[in-house]
Amino acid sequence: MKLYHLKLGQFLPLSALPVGCSKPFVRIFMAKSHLDRALRKRVDLPDYVFPIQVGRANADRTIADIVDNTGDNISNCNGNYSEMTGLYWLWKHKLKKGGDDSSYYGFGQYRRMLEFSDDDLLRLKDNYVDVVLPYPMPYEPNIHAHHERYIKPSDWEALLTALREIEPDYAEAFTNILNQQYLYNYNVILAKKSVLRDYCAWLFPVLMCVEELTDGKNRSDRYIGYMGETLETLYFYFNSERNKRFGGKLNIVHTVCKLYT
Repeated sequence: MKLYHLKLGQFLPLSALPVGCSKPFVRIFMAKSHLDRALRKRVDLPDYVFPIQVGRANADRTIADIVDNTGDNISNCNGNYSEMTGLYWLWKHKLKKGGDDSSYYGFGQYRRMLEFSDDDLLRLKDNYVDVVLPYPMPYEPNIHAHHERYIKPSDWEALLTALREIEPDYAEAFTNILNQQYLYNYNVILAKKSVLRDYCAWLFPVLMCVEELTDGKNRSDRYIGYMGETLETLYFYFNSERNKRFGGKLNIVHTVCKLYT
């Protein structure tokens, strides 16, 4: 994917930026579930990565020191939100206003994590990076057709209705963005604390509105998690400073999302 996007020249690699001198504070939370199958090989996590058990409210045992069912949480909704119950916990417990908003917080999964070298971490602060996302996956003919395999037409209509009610500017851009080929998969991200906080404050009200419109309380088919990928693509495509059409202001770069098996 890195070589593909280097040739494409559309999605800027983090590795293309000059190495800086300042290493920022970085914390990435890695979602794990008691239902996960074991990896074939042990993975040594960097010291800035912290496992968080998602769906702990529905589990019969604890598998991580950090769990998503403390304080303000939606852990019991894990059947629909999937790993995103961990992102919600991160928003409510680690991204509050105050402290160093120039620090970086991120989210990943036990099998899918953004990959950073030591030099990459030195590229963040001095190059004013706002967001690091995985290289997007290309889908033919577009990402709407790809997600039709997972999301019912009525759910898509509910998502568009929610956007029209809550975020009308994004609703206007929604169709155009779904008709393009590139999707940010897996709900993985690293961003400045303030940027990730703003994204979560935008994202979860939309998802909760969709859940109400689709009787989500009586479902458990991960559809909200799939919608999260589409909304991540919508939000950051809309707000990218490289996208002059929508007047975005975020400096977004990309790195490899490594798959562990």
